Amino acid sequence: MARKSSRSLAGLLAVGLGLWVILAAFPFLWMALISVRVPVDAFSVPPQLFAPFTLENYHELWVVDQFYVKFFNSAIVTLGVLCVSLSIGCLAGYALSRYEGNLGFWLLMVALVFRALPHSTLLPGYQLAFAELGIWNRYETLIIVLVAINQPFTIWMLRSFFANIPKDLDEAALVDGCTRAGAFFRVIVPVMWPGIITTGLFSFLLAYNDFLISSQLMNADKQTMTAALSAYINADDDAYKLMQGIAGAVSVTIPLIFLVLFFQRQLVSGLVQGAVKG
Repeated sequence: MARKSSRSLAGLLAVGLGLWVILAAFPFLWMALISVRVPVDAFSVPPQLFAPFTLENYHELWVVDQFYVKFFNSAIVTLGVLCVSLSIGCLAGYALSRYEGNLGFWLLMVALVFRALPHSTLLPGYQLAFAELGIWNRYETLIIVLVAINQPFTIWMLRSFFANIPKDLDEAALVDGCTRAGAFFRVIVPVMWPGIITTGLFSFLLAYNDFLISSQLMNADKQTMTAALSAYINADDDAYKLMQGIAGAVSVTIPLIFLVLFFQRQLVSGLVQGAVKG
């Protein structure tokens, strides 16, 4: 009897999970479907499910409008934010996890309050200062701002991961002759690798998906893909531009899907490592 009830429960969970996956994936699948249609077929009522496919929207976006430039802009900014954020976050998170006083905790709380502020409240100060310094519309400026905004979140996550690693590993490495830096890079970091990948994915997503900061601090030629898409999506009077924007939205989303699928094992392991105190 208990076995039948457990099977029934497992079946209900499987059905519920399947329905949730369908509902979650439907908007993206529908967007991908209409991105390979001409405007007449894409916006027809009722929908033309068997209309012919075309890659004209992608050709106009990537080749004619040179959207690949925006891709390289996104790659430069995102990788820059990822490298700087993880470098600082790993060192700061490790130090705070081994610090036994209360000062580290309160520093993190203050940093999180800064992280929680709406980005729109920070922009006026940034714009005035960068205009005076002459560092407007530069990759390094955008990278520094995004790192400053997202760094408290990165440090907080990495501190939680490092706190789950026993201090005995540090002490054993020091006894074996390692320096403090050697113990960190040779012993702690390999153990922490799933947590670093998990935090890196979140940092990557925060930088990759940023719209407000990129659109305000960069001109059109150096905007990231997410910021540049607004010019297409808001073109209500131009159906062809809107279709290119839909194709761009699909193009922006696909790398994220493959990235999460590629690192899914490390992501799950890192999340479990951060959730279990051991």
